[in-house]
Amino acid sequence: MRRSDVRVALLTIEGTNCDAELGRAVAALGANPEVVHLKQFEHRDVEPNRFRDLDQFSLLLIPGGFSSGDYVRAGAIFAARIRAAIGPQLEAFVRSGRQVGGICNGFQVLTELGLLPGRPGRGLGSPEAALVTNDSGHYECRPTWVEWGGGCFGPLSGFPVGTRFLFPSGHGEGKLILSGPPGDRLAALRRSGQILFRWTSPDGSTAQYPWNPNGSEGDVAGLTNRQGNVFGLMPHPERAFDRSLAPDWTRSSSSSGPGDGSRFLDAVLSAAERTG
Repeated sequence: MRRSDVRVALLTIEGTNCDAELGRAVAALGANPEVVHLKQFEHRDVEPNRFRDLDQFSLLLIPGGFSSGDYVRAGAIFAARIRAAIGPQLEAFVRSGRQVGGICNGFQVLTELGLLPGRPGRGLGSPEAALVTNDSGHYECRPTWVEWGGGCFGPLSGFPVGTRFLFPSGHGEGKLILSGPPGDRLAALRRSGQILFRWTSPDGSTAQYPWNPNGSEGDVAGLTNRQGNVFGLMPHPERAFDRSLAPDWTRSSSSSGPGDGSRFLDAVLSAAERTG
């Protein structure tokens, strides 16, 4: 499949607010993004020419924001509506090997759906993790570093272990809590290669606040399912798409060109090309 044939659905409801910049980033990389409201997949309350089916797309991304005002829990209402509206279609989409990704609020939605971290052989289910209020008790918004430690996420398989990315964070509920005895599930996720990113300090050392902005167990900043085709991360790669968006761009010799977000999203789209 050519990059221009990669159709990307950016799934939204009321309160999603990062779809436009994510769409611009995907388009700049040569793919074909479309912002799709959940009602369009439900085939209700929109004109018939705007009906969409999940099978029309190669990649599904759930952008950041504050879906449904983050009432109940961040992402909980959006997840419940997805489950009711397109649950079987989403399960089939994941089984087909196509990618489903969530950024910030999208990560919260995927945990509420039970897709992250997920269990082998299971589709949608009860949540096995939660993203709860940051240890600081308030919204954290700043540049943050994450590190790729290797694992089952195919798009980054060609990147050296230890590669770091500078992505901005902006969330109030990003602390990852895993079900089960403390430490046991985290160790299992490490063994299965499901930790997509860890928070890290600028020098690569173990992250302390504010470099781990929320206090997540094991400094986890992102997860995948066991198959590696469902992923979620708390920081925003689309906000680091250009090098000029980095906080040190005026002091750097490389003040123009693609940023770390471009590298990450390009890898995701390359994988979508291969999957078809």
